[in-house]
Amino acid sequence: MGTARFQKVLPDGMHPSHFGVLNHMVRLGDAKTPAQLASAFQVTRATMSHTLALLEKRGLIRLAANERDARSKLVYLTDEGRAFRNAAIGAVEAMVGDVFDDAMLDHLAKALPHLRAIRKRLDENR
Repeated sequence: MGTARFQKVLPDGMHPSHFGVLNHMVRLGDAKTPAQLASAFQVTRATMSHTLALLEKRGLIRLAANERDARSKLVYLTDEGRAFRNAAIGAVEAMVGDVFDDAMLDHLAKALPHLRAIRKRLDENR
């Protein structure tokens, strides 16, 4: 179950990296600058700007003026963006259920707290 399979459940023109931005904002909150998101995803600002433009065009995020720094904007998740992310999570859950049996799902469930702790530590040390 890889990226190609995940991409098949996303609407045309959407990539797993676009989902990643939405998922990141759900997990860690929005009101991030494009530069902060580019750093978090270890991509160039131009790449992140392209991703954000597509997400904004689809109504999944909105960009607003940054009151602290007029040179930058802040990125906010819309209700549509949250719904899209949740639907994508549902699609992933269905794919996982198709690929893994109950015993493997039990192993994955037991590993989840450890994986979350690793993810938290990595997020804190970017």
